[in-house]
Amino acid sequence: MFSGLIAYRGKIVALDEDRGGVFLRVKCEGVAAEHPAPKDSIAIDGACLTVTRVDGDVVTFDVVPETLARTSLRDRRPGDPANVEYALRAQDRLGGHLVYGHVDVASGVLSVLNEGQGKRMRVERPSALASAIVEKGFVAIDGVSLTVAAVGEGWFEVALIPETLARTTLGLRAAGDRVNLEIDPFARYAQAAIEAMRR
Repeated sequence: MFSGLIAYRGKIVALDEDRGGVFLRVKCEGVAAEHPAPKDSIAIDGACLTVTRVDGDVVTFDVVPETLARTSLRDRRPGDPANVEYALRAQDRLGGHLVYGHVDVASGVLSVLNEGQGKRMRVERPSALASAIVEKGFVAIDGVSLTVAAVGEGWFEVALIPETLARTTLGLRAAGDRVNLEIDPFARYAQAAIEAMRR
């Protein structure tokens, strides 16, 4: 379980192909403070991954084909920055939203425009998720907890404040990039319940 508040950044070191999946190695900030160990969960760009090895500040993960198919991790290259969030502890302050790290889909960025001190990002709103991405609802983009500012046919927008732009990789995203989307977990279960009643 995560909060969607990104305290650390990382850098992709390697993505080594392995039987349709990859061994992902990420140089992670916060290793000395967070003490990750094999079997721990860490969200990389919003995707919850299991630690398989820790070498200094380089953390290794097995990324299976299912994760590669649903996320933008296959797009990443050595040297790329990444958002890093360590799993919540019971005593942690929950200042964001509940994020599972279960990415629903990688979606395209349509535009990023300056707005006031920050920026406004428009992202593709897949039809399968349309009822769960609503104005003033919650969505996680690359693991960052955000409030939906506006929705339209096939798109939604978020307003990015300077702190988010500086602290996360969203400040580097541009039109044409793909980002990981996770809908509000409560919306996911509500949507599934409604669909089940319609059958």
